[in-house]
Amino acid sequence: MANLLKLLQNEWMKLWSKKGTWIMAGLMVVLIIAMAGIMKWSGSLMDVESDWKLSTQSELENNKNSLEVGILKGESKRLAEENVQISEYRLANDVAPLKDFSREGMIYNPSVGSIALLLTVIVAAGIVASEFSQGTIKMLLTRPVKRWKIMTSKYLAILLFGVLLMLIGFITTILSAFIFFPSEGGQALSISGGNVVEVSIWGHGLYMLLLSFVNVIITATFAFMIGSVFRSSGMAIGLSLFIYFTGSVIVGLLSRFEIVKYLIFTHMDLTMYESNYILNDEITLSFSLVVLTVYLIAFLIVSYTVFTKRDITA
Repeated sequence: MANLLKLLQNEWMKLWSKKGTWIMAGLMVVLIIAMAGIMKWSGSLMDVESDWKLSTQSELENNKNSLEVGILKGESKRLAEENVQISEYRLANDVAPLKDFSREGMIYNPSVGSIALLLTVIVAAGIVASEFSQGTIKMLLTRPVKRWKIMTSKYLAILLFGVLLMLIGFITTILSAFIFFPSEGGQALSISGGNVVEVSIWGHGLYMLLLSFVNVIITATFAFMIGSVFRSSGMAIGLSLFIYFTGSVIVGLLSRFEIVKYLIFTHMDLTMYESNYILNDEITLSFSLVVLTVYLIAFLIVSYTVFTKRDITA
């Protein structure tokens, strides 16, 4: 364990000794602030006071009609039923929803997962591949340390880097929300135990952060595997981004087939369970977590097996 912690410390120091790492962290801060500014500007262009009661009533009627005609099933049906219950509660108790372009709305649904994912993938793709491209792999493996410990230290460094980016992103989002957006009030609601309950914007923001981080872990682990097996960070980044950007398209094309439930693309974005858009109505959050765990273990098995058995002179 002591050796592993020492290796992890070395990997962490090596990671942050690179100028590119600091640039990526700074870039994330700049991008989030810029996105908040753009949202503020675009929101001011659409600054038309709307009657939330009319929109809630319209949403209520649409959900009831969809349920009556029986076109919904699975998760979509569950979401519609919950939305009906929440809409009726809002109208009966005069509880306004959160506004998207508000301080509370920004904190409630922080949009940092995509940026953190892209930056973490870059690090994950090169953390092993760079050892081969720079010719440092032989010196690394001449140490009296087992190879699996070296791989573990690198993988844990990636996860810690992803966690740090998510936290930096969330803190930047909070600061941007207070700088650019006024407090508009409103209350987020959800269903718990069959009853409508109030939701803390801070708790929900952290929960959305956690759901987004699952996608970061899976995609970064895939990049880690490709970089380890093929010793090419470019290939790892390219394939990882291909999965990230085309996953929903592939799911849509294969939605009629049973196999879609077991594809990794279907389950990567767990934030869909907090929205009104479900890629496949036959899956649940628990099922998605099980499928993703299987893929994660498979990626790690391939990574560790290839790295521990590879001939260094090759």
